[in-house]
Amino acid sequence: MKKYLPKETAFYNIHKKRNAKIVSFAGYEMPVQYENGIVSEHKKVRKSVGMFDLSHMGEFIVKGEKRLDFIQKMTTNDASKLEIGQIQYTNMCYPNGGIVDDLLVYREKDIFYLVANASNIDKDFEWLKTNLIEGVKLQNVSDKTALIAVQGPYSEKVMQKLVNENLVNLRYYYFIRTKIADVPVILSRTGYTGEDGFEIYFTQLDKAENLWNKIEKAGEEFEIEPIGLGARDTLRLEMKYPLYGNDIDENTNPLEAGLKWIVKFKKNDFIGKETLLKIREEKIQKKLVAFKMSEKGIPRPHYEIFKNGQQIGEVRSGTISPSLNIGIGTGYVKRDFMKIGTEIEIKIREKYLKAEIVNPPFYKNGTLKM
Repeated sequence: MKKYLPKETAFYNIHKKRNAKIVSFAGYEMPVQYENGIVSEHKKVRKSVGMFDLSHMGEFIVKGEKRLDFIQKMTTNDASKLEIGQIQYTNMCYPNGGIVDDLLVYREKDIFYLVANASNIDKDFEWLKTNLIEGVKLQNVSDKTALIAVQGPYSEKVMQKLVNENLVNLRYYYFIRTKIADVPVILSRTGYTGEDGFEIYFTQLDKAENLWNKIEKAGEEFEIEPIGLGARDTLRLEMKYPLYGNDIDENTNPLEAGLKWIVKFKKNDFIGKETLLKIREEKIQKKLVAFKMSEKGIPRPHYEIFKNGQQIGEVRSGTISPSLNIGIGTGYVKRDFMKIGTEIEIKIREKYLKAEIVNPPFYKNGTLKM
């Protein structure tokens, strides 16, 4: 069996120079943390501004006269509601309601631009190709696209130095095409942290290091720092943003994952609709909940969740929250135990430690502009 070496992003040399701890993730060599560590990087984003290399993410272009029909068929949300320049969070599902992936859909005048999870690029593209309809062309531009995220309370001030457009007018989940350091980019007001922020997509990979350096220079007054995947995970978990492979996967559906708000049953048929309607009628049997530890302990994925000596579920994501300094996590629990305020126990190293189901997000002081 042929072994594939991990790819390097266009910023790999920058990470190495910064003494980043590099790990293989989703087929790429990626920085998990830098010298200051995950907790410091996490707090930097919460209090100031940080920048992430997210070039491992997947990007697909959907063209053709039937492109909207195709997006409507493949995703649970209603893309017909999107304005030009607007973005939508959505799911792709299998016929049985299981989640193929969660995606971002960018609507432009003549194309849709899809952003997929790094670990699902090949699977997603194959699923889209398998279900392609006449009048649609599909292109995978993942390897030709670099992506930087700039996140934190001062992200707008940093980015405003680099573009001519007034970013006050760029609303959350909208995007523009502009230039940064003479490089054409898609600049979107999106992110995965709970803070105000931007994501920058571009294809001139030979200009990547220069563009990174320009952003870093613009952020000097706020002591901007590069942030690794470790802090990205703790930041997203504090907001209860789902992570594919942890909180959602092919064995979970959007209704039990708390994503009912992106399932639009009133639109025409989409893959998985029939099954999801049936699940809605019969009521979900488990639900993804957020919980915080009442006792000292770190909940880890796959730890068992108990109530009165009975196992009622399993942890999917868990960590010590750098912002709150307590153990937090998500897990699927049986429907009788999913109410806010329910006291539960997490089995950690043969001990049953108390926890409580809470209303997310865990961190409620983010600067995200909705």
